[in-house]
Amino acid sequence: MTKLDDILKLANLLDDGPSGTQHPFGPGQKVIIRTVTHYYTGQVESIDDHWIALSDAAWIADTGRWAQALANGTLSEIEPYPNGCWIAGGSVVDVAPWDYALPRDSK
Repeated sequence: MTKLDDILKLANLLDDGPSGTQHPFGPGQKVIIRTVTHYYTGQVESIDDHWIALSDAAWIADTGRWAQALANGTLSEIEPYPNGCWIAGGSVVDVAPWDYALPRDSK
């Protein structure tokens, strides 16, 4: 067996799984999402094995202190999407509930 075979085996194990995978969050829930490169807030409209659709979405260019952002909803730099956005599920690092008003003004 070659290293490539090992890599392909590992990739298959890490696959998103079968359609209908259960997610710990869902439609109607306000969230803050950390991806490998960016942060987003929004209300989940839909989710499947590959995409998360957000309404009232914003790209958070700077969260400030992460713990403070989660504890009290303060964010340093905000760029709202005018019509929502979709986030590739494979880029998501973690998702946390957002118990505050969704940011809609640029900052």
